[in-house]
Amino acid sequence: MFDARPQHNEYLRHRAQQFRQQVERRLNGSLTEDEFRPLRLMNGVYLQLHAYMLRVAIPYGTISPDQMRTLALLAKKWDKGYGHWTTRQNIQFNWPKLVDIPDMLDALADVGLHAIQTSGNTIRNVTTDAFAGAAADEVADPRPYAELLRQWSTDHGEFQFLPRKFKIAVSGGKRDRAVIAAHDIGLRLKRNEQGELGYQVWIGGGLGRTPLLGQVVREFLPEGDLLPYVEAIIATYNLSGRRDNKYKARIKITVAERGLDVMREEIEAEFERRRKVFTGVDQDLLAALKSLYAPPAFRNEPEGDYEQHRAANPAFRSWTDTNLSAHKVDGYASVTVTFKAPGATPGDASAEQMRLLADLAERYGHHDLRISHEQNVVLPHVHKSDLFAVYQELKAAGLATANAGLISDIVACPGMDYCTLATARSIPIAQDIAEHFRARGLEEEIGQFNIRISGCINACGHHHLGHIGILGLDRAGVENYQITLGGDGYDIPAIGQRAGAGFPAEEVVPAIDRVINAYLELRESPEERFIDTYRRVGVAPFKAALYPADA
Repeated sequence: MFDARPQHNEYLRHRAQQFRQQVERRLNGSLTEDEFRPLRLMNGVYLQLHAYMLRVAIPYGTISPDQMRTLALLAKKWDKGYGHWTTRQNIQFNWPKLVDIPDMLDALADVGLHAIQTSGNTIRNVTTDAFAGAAADEVADPRPYAELLRQWSTDHGEFQFLPRKFKIAVSGGKRDRAVIAAHDIGLRLKRNEQGELGYQVWIGGGLGRTPLLGQVVREFLPEGDLLPYVEAIIATYNLSGRRDNKYKARIKITVAERGLDVMREEIEAEFERRRKVFTGVDQDLLAALKSLYAPPAFRNEPEGDYEQHRAANPAFRSWTDTNLSAHKVDGYASVTVTFKAPGATPGDASAEQMRLLADLAERYGHHDLRISHEQNVVLPHVHKSDLFAVYQELKAAGLATANAGLISDIVACPGMDYCTLATARSIPIAQDIAEHFRARGLEEEIGQFNIRISGCINACGHHHLGHIGILGLDRAGVENYQITLGGDGYDIPAIGQRAGAGFPAEEVVPAIDRVINAYLELRESPEERFIDTYRRVGVAPFKAALYPADA
């Protein structure tokens, strides 16, 4: 799936060897922690509350079975038997010993994986739709463009020391599933009136302590101009972005302070200069990448006993109703495997589960796996005649929870259980909410619902984009949770509105319960989603439900 050419893997081994020497110098005292810090961050190594953490890049979420088995190896041999899927389509290992991390990087290099640029003020992992190449509404497969950006941005000499970290997302569907409005650069594949393929370009989105939605800087950029235009955006930001205050250093602040029109004028001027340097080699590479991501050899066969199994097995029918997505090829579906069983840690995957997914992808999924923004795994191409077999194996491994997109499919950062920046726990709150609504038996009745939880204002859980967002803060040594309402990263991008005063941990579930009860009373039909009801009636009735004493 990735650039697994021998020279690419050799480059990764060279980087791992460099880091091995740096680790040796840290362990023998030749480097202080302050001196070692920028070196480890260049290799995706963080120092967390209890141990070092290694963040491995999974470019645009696409991973092969062999690569998945290597992640399982890392979890089993050098960690505590599991890894954690992130909202950037990466995986984090939270318990490695520093002395072992070079060996982990060597193992990753053998299958074309790495941890380069998963940290630091540089261009981070390029992300896209987990259903790329499969979605029924796809304009074009975004993965070749994401891979082009990945290869161009890796160790790009000009952009290794940006004012702040920089994130790019590419969306290929008529419906945006890559959350482009919340990125420094968002690219949406589209066709103009002449049918030519190109991009709608967004800039200036981002979350954190100052959440802002991106703005369209170019309504249509021709396909061949991608790299010079992206270069022009980042070069303009690199010169004009603030370096005096890290909280105001993201491009979202630069756009907000200078104005979109000023930024557009400078970007266009820089674009005209830079496009002259590109001689077509990028387009030759793009053409090669398109062939690399050609569709697999889909089977033209009947659906077999799929409908009979649905009729005979209510649990299977429920799973197919929630965890399948429409595929562009008749007879196929995309399967979302949720790592959100009520009571489990959202996004944690054991080595055994990873190996099972690799096996399933080989037997039933055209050797293809994806990591989603929602901390789940997608088998993008499964023939319907194989779905019952896939379901049975997932069920035996505890991975057949029928809750994709429902209220228990909660996105949550690791919070204060792991992170040095966190000010409150996220995981126990997510577990309590999921278990509560599973016990009430309301998940299917509530329908599509998006809860996101962050343990600090850095917003790694993307709480601003949740239909309900939960932000954990410290209030005089006590964990306190603010609730936001009405966020969305997909249909109509919106930053959630803070409802009011926060709640202590033990009051969060009752507070969410009151919001849900209000929604069930207010909606016009069972088909009206929470977010649609919220947009129709506004925040007032939900605030009244949250704070009944104030009503």
